[in-house]
Amino acid sequence: MSMDEVRIFPVIGLPYINPGDDLPAILIAAIHHANQSLEERDVAVIAQKIVSKAEGRIVKLAEVRPSAFARNWAEAYGKDARVVEVALAESKRIVKMDRGVLISETRHGFICANAGVDTSNVAEGTVTLLPEDPDGSALGLRQALEAVFRVNLAVIISDTFGRPWREGLVNVAVGVSGMAPVVDYRGRQDWLGNTLRVTTVSIADEIASAAELVMTKDAGRPAAIVRGAHYETEESNNLKLVRSAALDLFR
Repeated sequence: MSMDEVRIFPVIGLPYINPGDDLPAILIAAIHHANQSLEERDVAVIAQKIVSKAEGRIVKLAEVRPSAFARNWAEAYGKDARVVEVALAESKRIVKMDRGVLISETRHGFICANAGVDTSNVAEGTVTLLPEDPDGSALGLRQALEAVFRVNLAVIISDTFGRPWREGLVNVAVGVSGMAPVVDYRGRQDWLGNTLRVTTVSIADEIASAAELVMTKDAGRPAAIVRGAHYETEESNNLKLVRSAALDLFR
């Protein structure tokens, strides 16, 4: 593989994940069963959904008692009031509630729809929440994978977010370990010799989105290995990917 080539492999054969499952052991077993391995500086991209399931971040909707506010808003827009109530409970701040769309700031600091509460790829009558500590989840997975495969890795926990100004959802990094999530090009020169003044690139989000090409939403492949991506090693913090309120024109 050349230095300018990136390869992406899905992790095949992962079972349905339940609360309490040993997710690192399951990932390692699936990689071995597929006669795959991990190489130095690979990036393992793991879907948030299976991390949340393994960590028990699941809510049974039958146990949710929606408030009058949640019921009224849900009725106006044809939503499930219980899901709305869970999203409100997971929100630190409501950014926008309009035309049936709920955008909020999570306790982690992410700005996203429904505070990351999700009804897809989960048993009927339940929803998943974001992990309590996505970076910590990524670190635990990285340490387990590195111990078995004896290589230095990065791990990204990915989730699907919408985007201002653009149609279509993309996968982004909500948890990162072992890599700097942002590449700062400021002060460097472009190929014509111009000094770059504002350019920063979210390498973690780019890798998460690229991995989605082989994971896909309907294939039952919630993990992938990305090989050949260039990144700086760092015990990172995913909040480096969140634009500060002082610089965010839409908050």
